[in-house]
Amino acid sequence: MPMDAIELLKDDHVKLLDLLDQLSKTTERAKKTRPELLEKIALELHAHTFLEEEIFYPAFKDSNGKENDKMYFEAKEEHRAVEDLIIPDLKKTDPASLQFSGRAKVLKELLEHHIEEEEEEMFVQARDTMSSEVLSELGVQMAAKKKELMKQGQYKA
Repeated sequence: MPMDAIELLKDDHVKLLDLLDQLSKTTERAKKTRPELLEKIALELHAHTFLEEEIFYPAFKDSNGKENDKMYFEAKEEHRAVEDLIIPDLKKTDPASLQFSGRAKVLKELLEHHIEEEEEEMFVQARDTMSSEVLSELGVQMAAKKKELMKQGQYKA
C-alpha cells in the first residue's frame, strides 16, 4: 500500500538524517567522501523540498487557512536558508578544512531543527486538518514526482 504524504516525508527525513550523520562523522581526511555525501544530501534535499513546497505545503496551508500560515512560511524560509545559502557555501568549501566541518555541523543542526518542527507540529496539525484520503492522494502524487526527480538527478546550485 502506498505511503501517505506524511509517511513519505518522514521516510525522507530518516534518509536525510542518516546522510547528515555520515557527513558529520567524517574528518578532514575524507576529501573524496565529503563531496560525495554532500551531493547525495543535496539531491535528496532538493527532491524533498520540491515535494513539500510544490505539493504538500500548499495543501497544508489551504486546509486550515491562517492557522497553518505561520508554519508554512517559517518552513519555506528554513528551506531557502539551507538550499540557497548553506548548501552552496558548503559546496565551495574545501572538504579538507575545518571550515567544512563547521558548516556541515550547522547544516545538520538546522535540518534537525526543521525536521523536529515539521514532525512535532506541522504533521500533527496536518493530520488534524487534512483527511486521510487527501493525505493518501498527496502521497501518491509526491511518490511519483520524487521518483521522477531522483531519476533526473536534478539539483540546481
